[in-house]
Amino acid sequence: MLTPEYKRIAEIISERGRREFPYSGMPTLLDAPARMIDPDGRDLEGLQVALFGVPMDLAVTNRAGSRFGPRALRSIERVGPYNDALGCAPVHEMAVADIGDVPFRSRFDLTQSHEDIEHHVEQIVQAGVIPLAVGGDHSITHPILKALGRDHPVGLVHIDAHCDTAGPYDGEKFHHGGPFRNAVLDGALDPTRTIQIGIRGSAEYVWEFSTISGMTVVHARDVSNLGIPAIVAKVREVVGDGPTYLSFDIDSLDPSFAPGTGTPEVGGLTTREALALLRGMKGLNLVGGDVVEVAPAYDPTTNTAQTGAQVLFEILSLLMFSPSLKREAKA
Repeated sequence: MLTPEYKRIAEIISERGRREFPYSGMPTLLDAPARMIDPDGRDLEGLQVALFGVPMDLAVTNRAGSRFGPRALRSIERVGPYNDALGCAPVHEMAVADIGDVPFRSRFDLTQSHEDIEHHVEQIVQAGVIPLAVGGDHSITHPILKALGRDHPVGLVHIDAHCDTAGPYDGEKFHHGGPFRNAVLDGALDPTRTIQIGIRGSAEYVWEFSTISGMTVVHARDVSNLGIPAIVAKVREVVGDGPTYLSFDIDSLDPSFAPGTGTPEVGGLTTREALALLRGMKGLNLVGGDVVEVAPAYDPTTNTAQTGAQVLFEILSLLMFSPSLKREAKA
């Protein structure tokens, strides 16, 4: 192999001269090594990034089923290992593992489930490891942000069809349409360092909190006119160089690309736009991320899960270039 970059990647990925069969072995998120950990004493030594599932959808307001999202993404093969746009092989060049799912105590109790998520992420963060989650409904991001922003509020890049800053629905405060309002009220999220991209639909009147709290909102209807480079520049202006979380709701994409989700909204991003947007964030100070709302029951072609896995791979790739990545860990 004559091209130095190709030779470097080939040597990293395939020490035996060939790649593993994509359809064999135990499925994990992004084919990362599996590390089964004790729920009561998580051994995260040596890791830089922990991939984990959050199979919980008790907070949905429309179609349920995203509890099966982590399993669906684990079943996807042939995503990565080389990111040609960012020039890296993150699973091979970082110390990454799929550490399984959040150990929930109940499949019925939403409040307790959020406590379990927060405790799980707290232990990851205390070990100096970056958490990268697969949901589950979008309410899971609130307890993750509480763990990350406990001492100082973080910024947010939020890619979604919905602002998810609504107040209580039917007496429930912690539904999937309000995690970012709740995170701001808890002091875990800085609204002035929050940008929400891809917003559309008929429910914007319930997201007034985004505007009055100081969040920046980029509507889907404006994406074509603004262009991805301008939106990326706005992202960098809003979040700056401070610690930032990246949350990607699969319904940010148009349903023609991602039908398998609970609250589809037409007029969304294309997959090409979404990937260009994510790749433009190289170098941001990312301290965690998630991909949420993949509901495979509505995904007969597996396109949604395929796209969700690709987005997860892009976020993992971005973490390689984050100033918050623990560099001393051995990959």
